[in-house]
Amino acid sequence: MNALRMLALALTLAVGLGVSAQAQVPTSPPAGLSQEQFDSLVDAISNSVSEKLKAEGAHAPAAVSAPAATPAPAASESKAKSKAPPPPKIVRVEPKTGPDPFAAFIDGTVKVANAIPVLGTQLARIPNLLDQQTVGGRGASTFLLLLCAVAVAAVAAEAILRLLLHRFRVRLAAGAAPELGVRSIAHLVGLALLDGLGVLAVWLICNAATGAWFTGTTGQDRLAAAVLAGIFSWRLYVLLFRIVLQPELPTARLCAVDDREAKAMYLRIAAVMLVIVLMRIVGQILVAIRTPVDALAAFQVLGGFLYLVTFLWLAYRSRVAAQQWFGGLGELAPVIGGLGRRWIPIAPLFFIALGITLIYGAVSGAMHVGSAMVLTLNLVVGVLIFETLMQAFVRRLDSQLAGRTPASSTPKLPDVVARCIRVAVLIGAAVVIAESWVVNVLGLVNVSEWEQLTNSSRTAGVTLFVAFVAWELFKYMTEPYMGPKTKDAAQAIADGDAAAGPASRLSTMMPLMRRTAAVLIILVAVMIALQDFGINITPLIAGASVFGIAISFGSQTLVKDIVSGLFYLSDDAFRVGEYIDCGKAKGTVEGFTLRSIKLRHQNGQVHTIPFGQLGQITNFSRDWITTKFNLRFARDTDIEKLRKASKKIGADMMEMPAIADQILAPFKMQGVADITGNAILVRFKFTARPGNPAAIQREAMKRMFSTFPALGFEFAKDGANVVVHTGSASNDSGNDGLPLVPPPANVPAAAG
Repeated sequence: MNALRMLALALTLAVGLGVSAQAQVPTSPPAGLSQEQFDSLVDAISNSVSEKLKAEGAHAPAAVSAPAATPAPAASESKAKSKAPPPPKIVRVEPKTGPDPFAAFIDGTVKVANAIPVLGTQLARIPNLLDQQTVGGRGASTFLLLLCAVAVAAVAAEAILRLLLHRFRVRLAAGAAPELGVRSIAHLVGLALLDGLGVLAVWLICNAATGAWFTGTTGQDRLAAAVLAGIFSWRLYVLLFRIVLQPELPTARLCAVDDREAKAMYLRIAAVMLVIVLMRIVGQILVAIRTPVDALAAFQVLGGFLYLVTFLWLAYRSRVAAQQWFGGLGELAPVIGGLGRRWIPIAPLFFIALGITLIYGAVSGAMHVGSAMVLTLNLVVGVLIFETLMQAFVRRLDSQLAGRTPASSTPKLPDVVARCIRVAVLIGAAVVIAESWVVNVLGLVNVSEWEQLTNSSRTAGVTLFVAFVAWELFKYMTEPYMGPKTKDAAQAIADGDAAAGPASRLSTMMPLMRRTAAVLIILVAVMIALQDFGINITPLIAGASVFGIAISFGSQTLVKDIVSGLFYLSDDAFRVGEYIDCGKAKGTVEGFTLRSIKLRHQNGQVHTIPFGQLGQITNFSRDWITTKFNLRFARDTDIEKLRKASKKIGADMMEMPAIADQILAPFKMQGVADITGNAILVRFKFTARPGNPAAIQREAMKRMFSTFPALGFEFAKDGANVVVHTGSASNDSGNDGLPLVPPPANVPAAAG
């Protein structure tokens, strides 16, 4: 019983510490226990309760010092034992920590400004550190002379090797023109290999010198190895621009830059890259001599300003070359072409943003900002080089670009493959740049969150990319069936220069099929992408179904138009380029949508008619067309002689290459159609392919008017004009009623 009383008292003290503290009344231990024994018991019970709370996930309470115990009545002990509340879980909320970016920038600026003298002191130490005669090394002058000799020998070896191979390079460049097609790619590869031999010579000389004279572990040897490695990386980086610009060989140049600008741009890029390499070498030296962090930040700030100045100088001085280069890439990449047209506002802003970011990173202590900037710059330059190489290769393949070997205006498979590869490369570069800035620089998400985001979006991105590839391939395969837009058939007949005939049935259906395929591909790809992101697409599908049903019930006219159009197309009632008459309007079919058709009248008007209002369709452009027209002759005309003369004209016209393949039945006289008071009305006809019967009619009338007077045939005169009657109003079978072109000015048309 005493043990239970003591346990209840200890729990009451451990949980209700605030109550006992407020009482401020000294307590005494229970009877039979000394003060020391009571304190030990309370500490043991408190530790046991704390361990249990920790096991349950709560924080342990602070150490409690046992206050002086006071005697309590038995009734109070029983009440405390029965109504003691459970020990609460203590949750400790950690305050958000992290430096204020603005305050960190101000403090960093002050530190960098104070560290500039230290940086000057460290830079002044470098010449003295080069002298290592006391530790068995070389003197400063000897070391610098040897290092400069190796560097000059490496660069000179590249130049000498290029001069020795100049003749071979010229021969290869002669066969590298785009007009030579696929075989010119081999010449380009050969030129790249010859240029790479010079860089290989630089690497061999640098490595040989490192192995022969700079093999030790002294500071001199490490510095020499860093300098020689920097020289090799400089020449290797410049090699990429040499392959693209080819300053001495314009026929092998892969970008649209003239000779003068190409040479100047190549030299400027080489100078800028040399500055970057030298600054990196100096930075490595400062790190090696254990320069303080603030002094290194000051060096990075100065380097950021130097980089910014050099890049702005390069952007301004090479603006013409950049505009030419980017403009040439506009055929395949319109966005890059637009950047070239706006080079001056965009390029300086880009370099200023990169320079300011580098300076901010150095001042605020975020050293990884510099690596993100270098990565961004390298990826941007890499994308530019990739686009240039891609367009150069595609131009030399079976492509629709200018400079191709086969002449064709239709898209080719290399163009489709190039677009798909370009999209994949751009997506990859964008993801890498986004990760470097979002995760490493801005810290918007951590690495685990970024991995989770990329894992969930990777499948969605692949799905959208596959949809893009599927659409490009479908568009490429259906492009031959699209056909060019036909001219207005009636106007072509009037001008006498009819273009290609009406489109085929598949060509007529293809625009609708392409729109349907595009909608299906987009919907399926978007649904799969949303599902990959964890979005439940079942409500979307159900909502779309309900919405579609509501539209179908509420738009009966629209449904009627769509269904009527499907039946017209299934009946092959018309095709793009054909001349039709639907009662409400007539004209050439220019195109159609899901619910309406567009007709171009021969006078230029465009009629848009819903399919549900078309009604009966008369097609004037199917299979063949018989053209009939009347001429008035004198009453004493010899009909049989006129028939033979007309037959002779028809036979002569069949010998004309321009129209012979269009005539199905030769031009001839059909007979006397009517007899008037002082004239006879004679009808002529011919049968031809649809498209341009008016040209055949004009040729026949021209021959009649030039030969008939010599044969003694006189045209009847009605006042001062010869009247020509066409068959547009006659009731004869055939295609009478097709709008024909008026005859020459001295033969005005009249109703038949």
